[in-house]
Amino acid sequence: MSPLSHDSLFVPHGFFGRQGGVSKPPYDTLNAGLLSGDDKDAVAENRARIRTALGADYLVSLKQVHSDRVIIAKDKPVSDEESDGIVTNVPGLALGILTADCGPVLLLDQDAGIIGACHAGWRGALAGIVENTIAAMCELGASPSQMSAVLGPCIGPDSYEVGDDFKSEFLDISADYDQFFVHGASNKPYFNLPAFILSRLKACDVAVSAWTGQDTYAETDAYFSYRRNTHEGLSGYGRNLSAIMLPS
Repeated sequence: MSPLSHDSLFVPHGFFGRQGGVSKPPYDTLNAGLLSGDDKDAVAENRARIRTALGADYLVSLKQVHSDRVIIAKDKPVSDEESDGIVTNVPGLALGILTADCGPVLLLDQDAGIIGACHAGWRGALAGIVENTIAAMCELGASPSQMSAVLGPCIGPDSYEVGDDFKSEFLDISADYDQFFVHGASNKPYFNLPAFILSRLKACDVAVSAWTGQDTYAETDAYFSYRRNTHEGLSGYGRNLSAIMLPS
């Protein structure tokens, strides 16, 4: 198992794709989604492999609902409540984010010893999940000027065709958001989710922000994609897991 990592994050972390697990199709093989419909024992084994790869004492993930809500984990176990961001200063606790086209964002203030992770789909990003995750880290003592943030594999701008109603939800908030849309050959708008998420990080004055560059929809063998499975007529889909932890 060789998860993707990024040089800006100087603590154990990884953007895990679909390789290295035990799940059967259409969840093959490293599906980490507890609510995905996959065999629960297979998911438990996959998550155990991820935890071991990170060297974590605990691996937690959230019941994600495309919200702007953030949990501060002050002890090792955390409740399974609906939320899309989590932050902590507890060593050995790996913060996991599940995605299948949405954007996983991992954040670190190394000097303060504080980490964060959030699930930034278009709806959560528009609602403020990135800003709220940074604010929760600051509540623990972090500073944006000391933070590094990395957006992991997500649906890329060439794969994300949307409708005019989708685009209107953004333009109704700010005409400046037009910059994140282009029109393809069919004259349908395409949305640049990575650029939008990075713009939210920049607006928060995060010191270092980057996208790893992988398109989950296009990279069939490497990553799970909800949109790709839907287009292929598959009823189930796996979840990629991205995680970060402070060393024990």
